[in-house]
Formats: sequence, structure tokens, C-alpha cells
Amino acid sequence: MLHLRLLLPDEHTEPVLDLLRDRVGVANLAVLRGCSVRPAGDVVIADLARETADVILDELRDRDIDKIGTITLERIDTSVSVAAEKAEEEAPGDGSDAVIWEQVVRQTYAESALSVTFVAFLTIAILIAECAIILDSAVLVVGAMVLGPEFSALAAIAVGVVHRRPRVLRRGLHAFAVGFAVAILISTLLALLARAFGWIDVSLLTASRPQTGFIVQPDKWTIVVGFLAGIAGVLSLTADRTGALVGVFISVVTVPAAANVALAVALTDGSEFRRALLQFAANIVVILLAGMLTMLVQQKVWHRIPKAMPTPAGPHHP
Repeated sequence: MLHLRLLLPDEHTEPVLDLLRDRVGVANLAVLRGCSVRPAGDVVIADLARETADVILDELRDRDIDKIGTITLERIDTSVSVAAEKAEEEAPGDGSDAVIWEQVVRQTYAESALSVTFVAFLTIAILIAECAIILDSAVLVVGAMVLGPEFSALAAIAVGVVHRRPRVLRRGLHAFAVGFAVAILISTLLALLARAFGWIDVSLLTASRPQTGFIVQPDKWTIVVGFLAGIAGVLSLTADRTGALVGVFISVVTVPAAANVALAVALTDGSEFRRALLQFAANIVVILLAGMLTMLVQQKVWHRIPKAMPTPAGPHHP
């Protein structure tokens, strides 16, 4: 279940109550008259089945509630209520398949900000990946993959394209491009410093690397794994199962490939640089393509499920 809270001018309260009162999937409807200070008016609260939330949010926005007031949606971890159980049973489809697109858009927008923290995590991830390449350590490669925050920016790009949100698209592109540019630059400078101290040399990139050689060997499996990771990443976002993103991070070699790019530049190995750059670009393109296709399929599938209709005539269950 989800908890809906609306702050709105009192002249809009009754139409909104009529909208919520007559919807399948809505439970525990209440109004607090005159309790909102900004905007001056009322507070309307209700519990919604997840399957109903997207269409109700659309209808509230059609009434400009987001402009004249505030719409807040929160997840309810535990709800002990017969009315809530009935609302979930009557709502169309299954809650685990339902997508709240406005929530996805706003989540990806918030998480794709180009911040000091984003750049710091990305830089540290690339530096750990550099150490993994130097030591030929698969364990460090996995650590670098998990630490990298780049999927949030890729998700914002995909959401911005599919949902035609230029602001989200620009934010994702900016975070991804600037974040990787800064992180690779810092990693390259530190690799040059390590070379100056004699810690690494060009033989590092030509030596046998059974644990990390795959980073610069893009092939058909790069496409397969990247595509599956892109699908899984979008599903985890739209289903609000962020724990599954860890598996997505471990599946793609965007960060290790960026680390190899930095090392190749520092050690002036053009062949290694081209292979690493190809791996880097292939991962980005495949993940974005898979993510956008997954969102389009979800939209088509969910639109085929009947929307939440008014409740049958009879007593309401607020």
C-alpha cells in the first residue's frame, strides 16, 4: 500500500474527495479541514493500492493539484486493515508489476545530480578498478563495479528519452559526461604519478591478465550481459526494488573499462586505449537501449490492464 497526502485550497477539496471516494484501490480516506497553512486550505489523506497510484496521480495532475498544492506519496511498510486488503484485492493487475511513472521520473532525477559525492564515488570506483587491473584481481573489479554510481545517470537518460522529460535527460547526460570526464582525468593523473615513481610501466597492459583481461575484450557477450543488466536495472527501479541494483552494478564493466582508459592514456598504449574505449561505449549504448526498450514494453503491457474504475454502487469503504 501507498500513503497519499494532498495539501490543497479548500475549494478543490470536494472534487478531489469525489475522485478518491469512487475509485477501486483507495482505502482509509480522510480530510483535515483547514489544517494546511501553505497552501491555505485542507489536507486530504488516503491509502492506495500500488496498482491504482499511477492513474490517480495522472488525474490529480490533470486537475493541477501539483500546481495549486502538493501531492505526496509514501510507501507503507505495514498496514493492518481489512479495508486496505480489500482495496488491494479489487485493484486491477498485480502490485509487483505496477509502475508509478511519476515516482520513477522524480527518483531518477534526484539520484542523477552531478554532486561532489557522485564524482567522489565514481573516482574512487575507477581508482579501485585501476588497482584491480594492476594486480589482476577479480575481487577488486567487483568492488569497483558495486561502488560506481553511474547507473543512476544512465537511468535518468533513458527516462528522459522515453517520457520526453528534457530536464531529466539533460541532468543525466550532464552527470554522466562530466562525472566520467573528471573521474578519468583524476585517475589518469594519479596513474602518471605512479608511473613517475616506477610503480607501473607499459608492460602492465601487455602482460597476461587472466582475471581482468575481459575488460578490454568486447564481444557478443558484452552485448548480451549489458542488455540483460539494462533490463534488470529498469525493472528494479520501476518495481521499487533497489536491492536488485547491486546485481546490475556487478554485471557491467563501465567503471573497469573507464579505469583501463585512464591507465592506457597514462602509459601511452593506443591499442589498449581503443579496446577499453570500445568496451566502455558498448556498455553505455547497450544498457541505454535495453533500458528504454524495457520502459516502452512496460508502458504497453500496463496500459493493457484495465484502469481502476469507480466502485460498484453500494456502501463505500473509506
